[in-house]
Amino acid sequence: MDACAAGAAVMVMLLPLVFLAIGIGGTIFWIWMLIDCATKEPSEGNDKLIWVLIIVLTHWIGALIYLLARRPKRIEEFGK
Repeated sequence: MDACAAGAAVMVMLLPLVFLAIGIGGTIFWIWMLIDCATKEPSEGNDKLIWVLIIVLTHWIGALIYLLARRPKRIEEFGK
C-alpha cells in the first residue's frame, strides 16, 4: 500500500467521526439555545413561544438566529 492509498484510508475512517462531532456539537448548541430561550426570555405576549418554535422547527439555524439576533437584545434590555 503506497502513501496515497494509506492517506485515503485514514480519511475514509476519520470523515464519519468529523461529521459525528459536528452533529453532536450542533445538537448541544441547539439544546443550549432552547433552554436559554425557555428559561430567560420574558413572557411578554407570544415572543417566548415564537422563539421556542423557531428554534425547535429550524434546529441549529434557528438557534444561531436566536443567538445572534435576539439574545444580545434581551440581555441589553433585561440584563439576563
